[in-house]
Amino acid sequence: MSQYKKNIINQEKLESPIDFRSDTVTLPSNEMLASIDNTKLGDDVYQEDIEVIELQEYAANLLGKEASLFFPSGTQSNLTAMLAHCQRGDEVLIGRHYHTNVYEARGVSVLGGVGICPIDTSASGSMKVSDMLSQIKDNDPHYAVTKLLCLENTFSGKVQPQQELDALAKAAHSKGLKVHLDGARLFNAHIHSGLTLKALTESFDSISICLSKGLGAPIGSLLVSDQATINRALRLRKMLGGGMRQVGVIAAYGMYALKNNVKRLQEDHDNAKYLASGLSSLSELTIDYGENQTNMVFVDCPKQHRESLGKHLFDRNIIISNLDRGRLVCHLGISKKDILVVIGAFKDYFKNI
Repeated sequence: MSQYKKNIINQEKLESPIDFRSDTVTLPSNEMLASIDNTKLGDDVYQEDIEVIELQEYAANLLGKEASLFFPSGTQSNLTAMLAHCQRGDEVLIGRHYHTNVYEARGVSVLGGVGICPIDTSASGSMKVSDMLSQIKDNDPHYAVTKLLCLENTFSGKVQPQQELDALAKAAHSKGLKVHLDGARLFNAHIHSGLTLKALTESFDSISICLSKGLGAPIGSLLVSDQATINRALRLRKMLGGGMRQVGVIAAYGMYALKNNVKRLQEDHDNAKYLASGLSSLSELTIDYGENQTNMVFVDCPKQHRESLGKHLFDRNIIISNLDRGRLVCHLGISKKDILVVIGAFKDYFKNI
């Protein structure tokens, strides 16, 4: 349990903290909040909300696909994509440590009757083509029917080499599989790699992108694909309780995020690199931040210091998830000045032990 959770239980909550737990903790800016002033609202279940329609068209054009569909969450977007590509009794191949395998409650199996076959990946998230192909089942009634490959970019803040992703997609397609990308932080990969969003997604049949992480919207994800898949997804979204009414008030935030908050992701990457460099000077810590990483720094602290260091940081208005290879995530709520404060707090702790 993090120091923050412990203190919340005891009714102690920080005001305006430097919060590294995730880039989901961002709050909409005043400019983003103002973007809803002139929203053209309608009932989106009847497909009459103009703001949602414009957002979906804008996202589809960004990724070079035919259509997209607005969702309240990335988990629901990923789940809908898998159900759109698979039937009950089918199987999806997923990296063992990918979000869709570990952190989405196995919804595709529980709710859709679709089996999951985990595939080992490297520490950086890479999957071997040979490992993937070896898990495609023969046409035999003893086996599930392998229908879909799910990939992820970025993975734990690391941008996946595009050549590897394209090779996996090409191999999967050659075996008749569809390929879905969990691109929750795809825009971080776009900024880091310099590749266009179309180049990053050309090989995929469907892509889920998140608006409420680094882009700073309070809610929302989009599933982007061909029109036939989106048509199936629309029915599935309704079945899963994702049909929303005058949701243009949220879609307007998403449009603002896509138009204004993509390029600024470079600031988060720079701050993460700066944080990693500052913490690397402390011999007591092990810092993971390689050249292919974006806005996340991983910190491993000796066990005997984790609780006391966590409290030390909390007392200085700094929130972290944990210090057992804990993830420190930079986002638009954290400035370079904040990074200097945090580096100083870490150094003060180890100087005084």
